[in-house]
Amino acid sequence: MAKKANENLLVMQSGGPTPVINRSLYGVVREAFASPAFGDVYGAMHGMEGVLRGDLKDLRETSKAEWERVAKTPAAALGSTRRKLQPDDVPIILDVLKKNGIGTWLIIGGNDSAETGHGLALAAAGAGQPLTVVNVPKTIDNDLVLMDHCPGYGSAARFIALATMGAGRDAESMGIAAPITIIEVMGRDAGWLAAASALARRDERDAPHVIGLPEVPIDEDRFLGLIENAYSRYGFAVAVIAENTRGVNGVLGGDDEPWYVDDFGHPYYDGPGRYLAAQISKRLGVRARYEKPGTIQRSMMACVSRTDAEEAEMAGRAAVQAAIAGESDVIVTLERSPGEGYACTTGTAPLADVGGKVKVMPEDFLARDEYYVTDKFVEYARPLIGGSLPRYGRVR
Repeated sequence: MAKKANENLLVMQSGGPTPVINRSLYGVVREAFASPAFGDVYGAMHGMEGVLRGDLKDLRETSKAEWERVAKTPAAALGSTRRKLQPDDVPIILDVLKKNGIGTWLIIGGNDSAETGHGLALAAAGAGQPLTVVNVPKTIDNDLVLMDHCPGYGSAARFIALATMGAGRDAESMGIAAPITIIEVMGRDAGWLAAASALARRDERDAPHVIGLPEVPIDEDRFLGLIENAYSRYGFAVAVIAENTRGVNGVLGGDDEPWYVDDFGHPYYDGPGRYLAAQISKRLGVRARYEKPGTIQRSMMACVSRTDAEEAEMAGRAAVQAAIAGESDVIVTLERSPGEGYACTTGTAPLADVGGKVKVMPEDFLARDEYYVTDKFVEYARPLIGGSLPRYGRVR
């Protein structure tokens, strides 16, 4: 059933930002502003926390020129949150929605946000309060199920590839002074981001030489041996690992206790990068650098993929269109078109089938014995980073 005219719309951002999360927000507001289906368009400041406080902003008060700037701005323009929906929150939230005439709620977020969206849809239905809920996907981790890839991944993947190229040439130039670099990147449950470092490699000599992924538990001695072999052959070596890469006996480095567990039950550990750098330094008797880019991975606007930005906006607009068409309790999906060349369209999937689930890298993307990825992964990821990477030279 299509939407009633002039009901109000609420949009919020949730979870870790991406380089293009505001491009999705821009897509939502521009599409909603242009539709007669909606009256006021509100933004929840800091997501669920803002809704519970009644901190909603009228987004029509922001000028078109300012929205153009917001679309190219890092971080979450509305403010984000990692707050999990609690049973006691439901009556407060439904009251806020009713008081503000809100009948459509769009959530820009990832796995946990899909759980939140589904919970809201069920709660409103149970209370007999009409509410359309549509999620807009986002995550640099690229781990949402039922879609080819996620808005945010292509730009972060481009950053990782460029950072690996630079770190590789730095280690190569330093020689015996500091020939080894371990780069630890984000990726809580899946290795899509660490795998993107392979896009940096054109020649056998190029970094990265080894990649550690959560999907492939690390045999420490073999992993360090592969780094040593690269160092012996080229005079330097670079390994890229995901933040939650594990050993065969659990958390790499031996610390099984997380230093933090968030509202959704996700544990956070001291990363394995520092540990591996120390181990390879002891093994080879040379300095090994440990690099951890942190939030730079999701905020470096100079590395935004044009493809990623366009698809993020497309996903935001598609969410509004789905809501107008009467779809609810769904998430927008990005779907790769079959055939030669790269093209992407949108669809929808039930939130119940996406929330709390993780898309790990498939077996045909993994070169397990080499602690690396296959050419098939490279073919998958290359179109997402929005253009070719620079080609660096060497003095022969």
